[in-house]
Amino acid sequence: MSGTPRVGVTADKDTGVAVVTLDRPERLNAIDLAMAAELADTWRAFRLDDSVRAIVLTGSGERAFSTGLDRDAVVPQPSSPYMQDDPLIAIGPKANDLWKPVVAAVCGMACGGAFYLLGESDFVVADGTATFFDPHTTYGMVSAYESVLMAQRMPYGEVARMVLMGNAERIGAERAHNIGLVSEVTEPGGALGAAVRCATVIAGYPTEAVQGTVRALWAAKEAARAQGYAQAPHLIALGNLPGERQAELFAGRDRTDRSARGDHGDGPTYRTR
Repeated sequence: MSGTPRVGVTADKDTGVAVVTLDRPERLNAIDLAMAAELADTWRAFRLDDSVRAIVLTGSGERAFSTGLDRDAVVPQPSSPYMQDDPLIAIGPKANDLWKPVVAAVCGMACGGAFYLLGESDFVVADGTATFFDPHTTYGMVSAYESVLMAQRMPYGEVARMVLMGNAERIGAERAHNIGLVSEVTEPGGALGAAVRCATVIAGYPTEAVQGTVRALWAAKEAARAQGYAQAPHLIALGNLPGERQAELFAGRDRTDRSARGDHGDGPTYRTR
């Protein structure tokens, strides 16, 4: 793919652990169409690489794991109401038929479309700066796929509060740990190291047993996820505000954020799917 790579991959052949890094820190690791394609290609390449037995997924920089779909991404849609193209539906490992264990390491913000990746990771390690939220409703969008994935990781009431409260609700690292979204909280900057240590242990176990366990865990919740996903396109089509109205709400957010910072210049923006 032409252009600067959006996804970094390093692999340690001795430990069998690969680290996948979302690498657009200037855009808070927001996912554009090029990054989405690179992620799918990366997961599928791991299917054929027996030297990689466990994977850590993280984001570049200290501000964000990912803030979801890039605000400037243009996603052409069919005119038919029966078809909808979701640019993030195939960015996760499970969507690409990869059954090697994936541990997510989160620092900073993880919101909106980032849940496609966290929802398909096997467990999440976060440092004390991690913050989880879903601003869809704030900007006139239905949280559909994200809600389905998070409902399989968090108690119903916690998911409902997060997605319905939108931008007004933030789940910090300790709270995320208490409700089961996060399995371990580290000191700031320590999530990646802790995730790599876990992945290294897992990679040292017999491959067939590990991958079979990953597949069994996913099977336990696959039916509910499939049913939720089947409803998602219709709910989004019915519930999303027109694009121009969404843009107005985003613009209002941008003005508020800049005023709060005393910053009236241009800066990175993001939007969530």
